[in-house]
Amino acid sequence: MTREVEHEITVRAPAAEVYRLIADVANWPRIFPPTVHVEHAERGEHEERIRIWATANQQVKSWTSRRTLHPDELRITFRQEVSAPPVAAMGGAWIIEALSADASRIRLLHDYRAVDDEPEALRWIDEAVDTNSRSELAALKSNLELARATEELAFSFEDTVRVAGSAKDLYDFIDAAHLWPERLPHVATVRLDEVAPGVQLLEMDTRAKDGSTHTTASYRVCFPHSRIAYKQVTLPALMALHTGVWTFEDEADGDVLATSQHTVVLNTANIARVLGPDAGVAEARAYVHTALSTNSLATLGHAKAYAEERR
Repeated sequence: MTREVEHEITVRAPAAEVYRLIADVANWPRIFPPTVHVEHAERGEHEERIRIWATANQQVKSWTSRRTLHPDELRITFRQEVSAPPVAAMGGAWIIEALSADASRIRLLHDYRAVDDEPEALRWIDEAVDTNSRSELAALKSNLELARATEELAFSFEDTVRVAGSAKDLYDFIDAAHLWPERLPHVATVRLDEVAPGVQLLEMDTRAKDGSTHTTASYRVCFPHSRIAYKQVTLPALMALHTGVWTFEDEADGDVLATSQHTVVLNTANIARVLGPDAGVAEARAYVHTALSTNSLATLGHAKAYAEERR
């Protein structure tokens, strides 16, 4: 039995702008709370295959979808190639309709079947689709309207070190986060679980320069031995979003470039509480950038030493 459902929301943004944001899957971990990581498997002008890792009812699922882009119609159709149980098949469409020059309706359509048409499985899918669709549309509305209000709150940066060692050893150091309390002075405690093949849930207590600790939790998607992408789901007070990726790239001279990349959206509601009543967005940007960069460079420095000792 195939179930067909539709969700919709109205946003203050031009239809073409909405379409562009949805069409570029690199945006998805930033704008859709359930999405942990997305990457292209194949990419043409209007046809593409994408691999998606996302949470559904507190579980991480992964699947590959084919998408057809219809920019002239502001429509994107999608169909999962091989669905993750209990889903037997799933597809649908994004449809963006212009209501005025600066307002749009976003419709998200799904059709799906459960494995063996099992009723309990269908109820699980119903809940996951409804929860994720509502979450995605609300987040899309918030991000679109926030982006139009100010571009100051979102920023990206990266830190890179050159290592005379192997990409595998660097990868292994970052992958083995359960050993970080022994290896990294700024890490107090770690809880690391493999929640799906190649997917980790990393919960960590990190020490700040003032001696305080803060707790974060991230889903990490691992690609031995080249990169680890992650998305924080429990965030420090000053961040509304934090995604990143560790990459390890072999150079022609035999060295490796190890990079930590971050994308951040600030949580303005907590700036005064954390930094004081006189602080603004600029101070929050500088504080968050410095804190993340300091920890990244410390981690990369210890990873570099670990890899070079084994060369």
